[in-house]
This record gives sequence, structure tokens and C-alpha cells, in this order.
Amino acid sequence: MVAYKSKVVERIRLPSRERRAAALEEAGYNAFNLAADDVFVDLLTDSGTGAMSDDQWAALFRGDEAYAGSSSFDQLTSAVADVMGFERLVPTHQGRGAENVLYGALLSEGDVALNNTHFDTTRAHVSNQGAEPVDCPIAGAHDPETDEPFKGNFSLERARAVVDEVGAERVPLVIQTVTNNSTAGQPVSVENTRRVRAFADEIDATFVIDACRFAENAYFVTRREDEFADATVADAAREQLGYADALVMSGKKDGLVNVGGFVATDDGALFERCKQRAILYEGFPTYGGMAGRDVAAMAVGLREAVEESYITDRIEQVRELGAMLEAVGLPVYEPVGGHAVYIDAGATFPDIPADEFPGQALVCELYREGGVRGVELGSFAFPETDRPELVRLAVPRRTYHREHFDHVAETAEAVLEKRHEVAGLEIVSNPAVPELRHFTASLEPVSAERAAAADGGSE
Repeated sequence: MVAYKSKVVERIRLPSRERRAAALEEAGYNAFNLAADDVFVDLLTDSGTGAMSDDQWAALFRGDEAYAGSSSFDQLTSAVADVMGFERLVPTHQGRGAENVLYGALLSEGDVALNNTHFDTTRAHVSNQGAEPVDCPIAGAHDPETDEPFKGNFSLERARAVVDEVGAERVPLVIQTVTNNSTAGQPVSVENTRRVRAFADEIDATFVIDACRFAENAYFVTRREDEFADATVADAAREQLGYADALVMSGKKDGLVNVGGFVATDDGALFERCKQRAILYEGFPTYGGMAGRDVAAMAVGLREAVEESYITDRIEQVRELGAMLEAVGLPVYEPVGGHAVYIDAGATFPDIPADEFPGQALVCELYREGGVRGVELGSFAFPETDRPELVRLAVPRRTYHREHFDHVAETAEAVLEKRHEVAGLEIVSNPAVPELRHFTASLEPVSAERAAAADGGSE
């Protein structure tokens, strides 16, 4: 059952095929470089792209813009305490601001950070501190066909092997990302969180939960973890988050706002370190790079995110898109996650080798065929990591309808009909930070000469 109705609409248009082809070339075959006006259905990200509720818009008008001591900050503090269980928070302009504040306070040169799977900005912030990010996904996490209910879980076996190799003194930080974005948006069980908490205690490490999609994760917990079969999403969320020493949060996901984030912790010493670092990089501790109105809107959004009607509709909409894409023959990562549908681009384009970025080729073809924008999360986004060639179609919250999904499915079907005609891509310009190359790198179709050489070399 749909949990809301539209009050405001935005006109969108599908550019001509000729314009889409030109726009793709002008963008260097990188969807991040496309102008939003040239996109028809935008599934690039669910971060900050959703529609706010009428209560959130009302909060915008009531926002307190005081530089210090804002009442909007008091409202956010109250919401974080009620919904997430933490009394102290340091606001930031968005999630990567929170990562900079927290990981800058916790990591030093030569350290190792463990995570069920680092996402791009998390990996970059860890590396920026001179530390080494190490992924600890469970066995089968990268298999798009297994039906494990919590494929986002943190592998303690892998983590202990790393500690045995480098020594516990080099591992001051253990992170668990819920849901696990880099593993196709897969959920994490509360039982796994408990065990990771115990492991962090064993090695005297700080345990951080990246909570940007905490409500979506809690929904899956109530549906898939027997202990929580009779629990509310709100109760499951508080239970899971309560095992962490600190949270890093992008409010642009399950805060249901267009900007903002925070660090939350009840560790007094860590709170003070984060607060001082935030003053340097973000702003005063009661606004943290946000306008007061945005702080107020997030306070409302956090409470709405754990409402059963909202979160059920949210997850079911993503699941519906997955079923529609699977019905036209696209190889969908199973089970479908909470915020996005992930496509196995390697299986979609079996003729394109990994070093020609089949995922990025799929992103480009979805745009060329129907003005649909997604994002590659395979070997282009994560160089030198052992991950499948995935394309993510992230669904903005409370934004699109069934008709938009019909168009996405029709576009995917058109791409599949031409799958053996699609060329791979090669990078022609690279940014200095390899962990972030997919944001700004430029590509071009593989030349006929290179393709012929590759074919000859495989014979």
C-alpha cells in the first residue's frame, strides 16, 4: 500500500536520442558528468535525492538559524537520542564530512581499518589518514545468485586473519556498514553486530556503525531474523545501533533530507575530539555546515524513517523495480537490497572483458537507450579490489512511480537486445585519488584496433 500522495510535481523530459548520444560523449562516458536536465529517470544515487514530507517542509520554515545554541540542533539531538539511542552528536554537512571528522580522530599513519565492505568515500578517508582499509565480507557476499538473508554481514574469520597478520595494535577501528552498500545493499543481522562488538572489545578497537541506511537494515532484520519477528523497525534499529561506540551518518539517506550528516557517540573523550575537529572542517558544533532549517528537517526525517508504513513502502518499491528488470532478462543481484537494484554487468555483457569495464558500458547504454542514469560499482569504481562487475540503480525516496519503472524496464530490454554490439571502454584521464576516480575520470569506447588485438590475444 502506498504511504503517501504527491503535492508538488516537477516536469521532466526525455531528450532526443541524438542529444543523449552527444551528452554522453561530452560527459566523457561518465554518468557523473551528465547534466541533470539531460537525464529522464535518475537512479545515480539515493543520497539527498528524495522528496521530503509536508512535516519536513514545515520544519524548514521553523528552522532556527542561530550560529550557536540553535533550537533546531536541540530537536535533532532529541531525535537522535529517541531513534538511535545516542545522546551526543556532532553535525556535519553530509556523510563524508562525518567520515572526515570521525576517522580523522581515530586513525593514524600505518593503522588498519576493518569494514564489512568499505564504500568509496570511506575507503578514501581511511587512506587519506595514511591507514589501510581492509574489507571483511562473508563468503558468498559477491555471488549474485545465493539466497543468504544477510549477505552484508561482517566476516569475523577474515577479520581475525588480518589481526593475526598485522597485530591487534595496528587495528584501532572496526566499522560495520548497514546496509552494506558495496555488497549490493545487503542487510546485516543484529546477531552479527553483537559478534563484531565482542570482537572489537577483544582487540581493544573502537566499533563504529555506518548508519546511513539504518532503518532499511532494521526492516530486513524484522523480516529475516527470528529474534525480531515481533519487533518494530524502530526497536530493531535501536537494538542494533546500541552496540556501537559511535555512529557515522549521512542524513541524505535514512535522514530523508537533501543535505546533512553527523557523528554520534556517548564516549565523552571521542566526542570532544570530534567536536574540535568539526569546528575546523565543518562549522560550529550546533550547526556543522548545515543551515538551521536543514537540521530541523533532518530531526523530522529520522523519526519518519522508522515509521512502518513509510519503510515498508520504500522497500517494496525497490523490490518491485528488481522484479521488473528480472522479468525482461536483466541479471539482477539476489536478493534485492533496501535502496537499490544491482545488476550483474559481467553477465549482461559477457563479450566485454573486465579491463574494458562492462559495468560502465552498461551505465552508458542505459542512458543512451532511455535517458536512465545509474552508477558502476565494479572494477571502474573500485580498482584493485576483488568485486563483481555491478551496476547500481538507486531509487530516490518518495520520488518515482510505477510509470517511471516501466520506462526503466523497457530501456533495459532495449539494451539487452543489442548486448553483443556494445563496445567496452578505456580510461583517457584519471584523477589523482584512485579511490575516487569514478567521480571524475573520462573514458572513451575501446578502439577497433585494441578490440582486434584483444580478440587475437585470446585465440
